[in-house]
Amino acid sequence: MPNLVLASASPRRLDLLRQIGIVPGVVDPADMDETPLKGELPAQHAARLAEAKARAVAARHPDCFVLAADTVVGCGRRILPKAEDDKTARRCLKLLSGRKHRVHGGIALLAPDGKLRTRLVTSHVTFKCLDHSEEAAYLASGEWHGKAGGYAIQGLAAAYVRELSGSYSNVVGLALFETAQLLKGAGVHGE
Repeated sequence: MPNLVLASASPRRLDLLRQIGIVPGVVDPADMDETPLKGELPAQHAARLAEAKARAVAARHPDCFVLAADTVVGCGRRILPKAEDDKTARRCLKLLSGRKHRVHGGIALLAPDGKLRTRLVTSHVTFKCLDHSEEAAYLASGEWHGKAGGYAIQGLAAAYVRELSGSYSNVVGLALFETAQLLKGAGVHGE
C-alpha cells in the first residue's frame, strides 16, 4: 500500500496491521514528546497523541494517508508510563495488581486532502492479585520494557488477566476493527 504511512515505531502495530492484510508502504515514526499535559485524562491523552503523531508525520508525506496510534494505560485518572526501568515496571505492576484498569487506544488517519478521521477505543482489563514470586518473575523476564503500563498482554502477562472487556488488539497496541473501518471509510483497502 504505497500511499499509506504508518506513523509508529511499534513493531506490534505493524504486525497487527499485517494480520488484517494492511501493509503500509512506509513506516515513519513520529518522534515527539509524549508527556501528558497538566490535568489531562488518559483517554484525552491517547486521542491527542494519535492526532499529533499523524499531523507531524503527514508534513513529511503530504501525498499519503498517515495512520497513527497511541496506547495509554489508565488506572483511575492516572496515566501509567511506558516502563523503561525496573523501578517503573514494579510500580505499575503493584498498582495494577488485583484491580481493573482501562487501556485507551487513540487512532488517527489523516488523508492527503487534510481530512482527519479519529477513533478512541477503550478496553477494560482486570489483573489478578499478584504474589511476590509472580511479580519477581515478570520483572525478571524484561518483557515489560517499553510497554505502556509495564506489561504486554500478548506475552507472559496474559496469565495475570482475570477479565478483559473490549478489544484485545487495542490492549496489544492497535484496535484492528476500528482501524480497518477508518481505512475502509477513507478508501484505503488491504490485500
